[in-house]
Amino acid sequence: MNFAALSTTQIIIIFAVAAVVVLAGIGIWQSVRKRHTAKLRTQFGATEYTRAVSEGGSQQKAEAALNARATRVEKLHIHPLGAGDRARFIESWAKVQARFVDGPGSAVSDADQLLTDVMATRGYPVSDFEQRAADISVDHPLVLENYRAAHQCALRQSAGKANTEELRQAMIHYRTLFEELVNEPEIARAQSA
Repeated sequence: MNFAALSTTQIIIIFAVAAVVVLAGIGIWQSVRKRHTAKLRTQFGATEYTRAVSEGGSQQKAEAALNARATRVEKLHIHPLGAGDRARFIESWAKVQARFVDGPGSAVSDADQLLTDVMATRGYPVSDFEQRAADISVDHPLVLENYRAAHQCALRQSAGKANTEELRQAMIHYRTLFEELVNEPEIARAQSA
């Protein structure tokens, strides 16, 4: 294009159109980023999203880590419990709860281990707590904070630093996640009805 042959008005129009295109592109990009952020906040919950940003150091790093979590969990072979496993775990949970009265500390430790067993049976890798929590965050964000709080209490209990009220709260938190993991097919059927 021969700019010398263009009039000043034509040059201004070309630059104005270019500026509009660039601004529109920036606006679209920002809109897509906002929607993606909102999707991640919804999927992982505001608390876990904020935790990821805090630990990641930036929103971009946190969102990349959360996306990586979701991709990792998609590749796992996570499945609902079979009827036999479900019945066995429910019976085990009832026994753990019954032991709480006489030995709250050991009951909390047993609840922590029972949840690890449920997760393993469902197909979650159970290598370490932070990885379990990250994996659980993808499909069960609403109970993740319960799980984190209960696990912290179990760690305090193993060091002899948890009181009975903290142990009671830990059992309540564990029960919330236990019920969601064990009864997931029933919850999904009830929500679709």
